[in-house]
Amino acid sequence: MVHGAQSGLDEIVARHAGREGPLLPILHDVQAEYGYVSEDAKRHIASALNLSRADVHGVVSFYHDFRDEKAHQPVLKLCRAEACQARGVEALVAGAEAAAEGRVTIEPVYCLGLCSVGPNAMIGSSVHARLDGPKLDALIKGLA
Repeated sequence: MVHGAQSGLDEIVARHAGREGPLLPILHDVQAEYGYVSEDAKRHIASALNLSRADVHGVVSFYHDFRDEKAHQPVLKLCRAEACQARGVEALVAGAEAAAEGRVTIEPVYCLGLCSVGPNAMIGSSVHARLDGPKLDALIKGLA
């Protein structure tokens, strides 16, 4: 692990010291800071929290928001929950992946909380509703 990264991890862990159940908030901060949770980070967090690396890895692999390696930037999170499925999101997936051409990561999420105006996607903290093929393609091409 690079010294600066270890220092950054120490700062993140220290921000959550004394907190009950600090693992998830720490992982969210690591993901936000570095874009992923590396094996080195998992080991470091496990050591700092007196957990096994397997415990930390289990949490990282269970939740869809965490990734083991850096994603292509930017990331478009496409809602694949039942309400968006009922509104036709599945028909948009192949076109979205083709439009992304490997330059944008299309990531499934399971509810963005706008069920009545789906299909939805999120880019950063910006949510886009009532998507159809052309609107989704335009979003993706604007990112690529």
